[in-house]
Amino acid sequence: MALGPSADQRNPSPLPNRPKALIASLYAQVVARHPIGIPQGEDWNVFRPYLSKTLLHKIDQGRACGADWHRQNPDLSLKPDIGWLELGFFSGGEEEATPSTFVIERALSEKDGSIRVYVKLTYEEPETKPLIWHVAAIVLTENGHYVVNDVIYLNGPSESDGGRLSARLSADCDGPRWVGFGNAPKQPK
Repeated sequence: MALGPSADQRNPSPLPNRPKALIASLYAQVVARHPIGIPQGEDWNVFRPYLSKTLLHKIDQGRACGADWHRQNPDLSLKPDIGWLELGFFSGGEEEATPSTFVIERALSEKDGSIRVYVKLTYEEPETKPLIWHVAAIVLTENGHYVVNDVIYLNGPSESDGGRLSARLSADCDGPRWVGFGNAPKQPK
């Protein structure tokens, strides 16, 4: 009995189906758009297809946790203490949020079947020494195509502590609930 094409055949992924090519395509968008915090609007439409179901779920939980922070802290003069709020989503914090260029350096297969694609990022301004740092995108296969399951922020020029995108999305959260710092006073914006 013929059932017709599968969903993946009817709607093939427009994204490259090789890990390094996928990450090159993603970081071309990162350099063009500089997503700060969880991408919204048109940026979300651009970045969403690159992401695994697991990472999309963590993003949904991060958004819900951010909304819960605002519910618990209705004073608009308070600055949210949310780990992903001012984060260059795919690139890192502080100066690392707005890279000017990227280079795919290498891809390494992991024992769990994922692939780490290492990316060198650079931020340049005229007449200043460029800032250079690295990230590693964790790529896996899902429904027959490659997707990003996490990003590791390797130590960079801002001397950040590294970490992972997934950890930043869930910092101080219990699923969709904000649990960090309770009702302690926050710094004004």
